Amino acid sequence: MLSLPVLLISMLLFLVLFFGIGFLLNMLLRMSWIMAIVYPIVCIFIIDDVRFIEYFQQPSDSFQALGNKITSLALADILILSSGLAGAILAGIVIKMLRKRGYQMF
Repeated sequence: MLSLPVLLISMLLFLVLFFGIGFLLNMLLRMSWIMAIVYPIVCIFIIDDVRFIEYFQQPSDSFQALGNKITSLALADILILSSGLAGAILAGIVIKMLRKRGYQMF
């Protein structure tokens, strides 16, 4: 069980972390929504204990284990991961706004 200050700091950390990663990727790859697309895959790597290759070798068992892990997440975990997604989406919005206003990054 996380205390409220730890939860808020974790949420802010994930928001800032994925905003920064998303902003840099969007700037370098010139794709505004790249991190918002990649973020669910990152979440799967954070949540699940199954190796990546097992999703291809044993797909039914791997996806069943992933479904069990997702449904057993605590509210704090969902809030923290959701704030990371919000940071990734916010990075895409900021990049689009900057490009619309004439800033050409790389």
